Amino acid sequence: MRLKLDVNGKRMQSGSTSDMIFGVSKLVHYISGFMTLHPGDIIATGTPAGVAAGMKEPRWLRPGDILRFGIEGLGEQEHTLVADVR
Repeated sequence: MRLKLDVNGKRMQSGSTSDMIFGVSKLVHYISGFMTLHPGDIIATGTPAGVAAGMKEPRWLRPGDILRFGIEGLGEQEHTLVADVR
């Protein structure tokens, strides 16, 4: 499945689940061994190439940035970053 992340309308990351070290089914099987997974649970697996730390001139996320990310066949989400005011 294709993965994508746009920041303020610019494609910053693009990848595929086929690039993962461990496949989705293996991860679900492993995690299910020590906890119950429910519909809507999220398993954080890392990130495709394109993170700021790997850029020649890093562009870090800032309050007001609009993130739009999606997984082919599952859908997309959009979020606007806000400052942490704690």
